Amino acid sequence: MNTHTVEEQRWHAVRQRQARPDDGFFYAVSTTGVYCRPTCGSRRPRRENVRFFDDAATAERAGFRACKRCKPDAAAPAERLAALVAQACRSIEQAEDMPQLAQLAEAAGLSRFHFHRLFKRVTGLTPKAYAAAVRAQRVRERLPASGSVTSAIYDAGFNSNGRFYAQSNAALGMTPSRYRAGGAGAEIRFALAQCSLGSILVAATERGVCAITLGDDPDALLRDLQDRFPRAQLHGGDAGFERTVATVIGFVEAPATGFDLPLDLQGTSFQLRVWQALRAIPVGETVSYGDIARRLGMPSASRAVGAAIAANPVAVAVPCHRVIRSDGHISGYHWGVARKRALLAREGRAA
Repeated sequence: MNTHTVEEQRWHAVRQRQARPDDGFFYAVSTTGVYCRPTCGSRRPRRENVRFFDDAATAERAGFRACKRCKPDAAAPAERLAALVAQACRSIEQAEDMPQLAQLAEAAGLSRFHFHRLFKRVTGLTPKAYAAAVRAQRVRERLPASGSVTSAIYDAGFNSNGRFYAQSNAALGMTPSRYRAGGAGAEIRFALAQCSLGSILVAATERGVCAITLGDDPDALLRDLQDRFPRAQLHGGDAGFERTVATVIGFVEAPATGFDLPLDLQGTSFQLRVWQALRAIPVGETVSYGDIARRLGMPSASRAVGAAIAANPVAVAVPCHRVIRSDGHISGYHWGVARKRALLAREGRAA
């Protein structure tokens, strides 16, 4: 995108006072010597008097002062709220005993209702669901090396093993003893097929699709699934499962059809947050790693976001291909940059 096009888009945002979290620029008015956010409610300037800047520091070095109305030199309201949620997530992750909603809301300086609604909007999960994901991750980490399933459950912060067993299938995709044994006894259906991007493997537990992988060698895709669940019972898909595979391939070929199959995503609490953010990216749009980090209230966590994206086990359904570098270049796709380009190209046509 050339400089003229970018400036015209920014001028349109200023005229419309668009309040988008990813605008990421400021405008300055030469006749007043003031710089503002694009959403500022002050009188609209004339186009010939406007200059654009990527950050507040650059605008101030150019001799402009901050607007007293929109306060562009302070953190944006959306950024402040996202930071509050990020701090709450860290509190949940670091606590031995999971904090109560009232404690989290008080620490954020918000009412319980407002905090609950804000937390869900930013993370895609309620505080209770996020805490459950954190504890489930602790169990996953402790089960393989723990002396017993019960000790792993209590060490993870559950007050009783009964409470964990009631939700163990949702947390692990199988019983704790099976997970501890590398998936021994768990049943995972899978099927290999061909699509326009090459070989594709689709696998599912009883809860939902747990793997969608792409490649050139179908045997390599199957070995990867076996490595993830070395002692699970893998079954070739029956006629019913073939319909699931057809649905996945149909979405790969025509993204505008949407993806409505249930997923069985197992990862750390941070990975789940990142994957939830990826699923919120509309077809035909792209974002940068930094955009995702900022949406999670962690603007300096681009590398951690990149690692979580690379660990995504469900290609296309969790659309990590919609994340590109901040300079617009396409790179870093687990299943090959050529496939990433192809997916973005067809999604662009669909949009």
